[in-house]
Amino acid sequence: MLRTRSRLAALSQRPRRLKYRALSTCKRVSGTATCLQPVLLLGSGSIAFGRAVEFGWPRSTAFHTGYCHLEVSTSEASIEIGDDVQVNNNAFIKSEGPGISIGARALLGSDVTIYDSDFHDLRPGMRRGGEPRMGRVELEEDVFVGDRVLILKGVRVGRHSVIGAGSVVTRSIPPGVIAAGNPARVIGELPAA
Repeated sequence: MLRTRSRLAALSQRPRRLKYRALSTCKRVSGTATCLQPVLLLGSGSIAFGRAVEFGWPRSTAFHTGYCHLEVSTSEASIEIGDDVQVNNNAFIKSEGPGISIGARALLGSDVTIYDSDFHDLRPGMRRGGEPRMGRVELEEDVFVGDRVLILKGVRVGRHSVIGAGSVVTRSIPPGVIAAGNPARVIGELPAA
């Protein structure tokens, strides 16, 4: 029964994956990813997938209704995803210039959002047509990002660190710690292996 249900779930996703592939506009894609959930790739920048990257998780929220969105909106923008990274359902990752790098073996929970830009100037008179603030985002190797986390421009999350569910990461997090909250702050060290 479980095997039949799994097969049915995979078959139901196939037309959705094909639709989002047809809607994708990014031409500068290197590497391939396993897409259990549909993935939309947009923009004129570059997207690079390492070995064994995987999108979607069948037993998690919004598997049958959502999709993962990767956007590189300018020709300078880039998203790099390292080897063995797993991205849960409904991820939204958008680069406007400085770039976003996700290190090897990172785990991203459902509904994770990552931005490298404010996308609008913060000054009221310049919000349309002004210059947004930007900063490269780096998630180092073996980072674990919980569900519904928002990671903003200019942030580096150190290797092995864990970001608690629902956190808003506005500044860099050192390696080997647990961080959580809004704004996220270090709340503890990782337990010994």
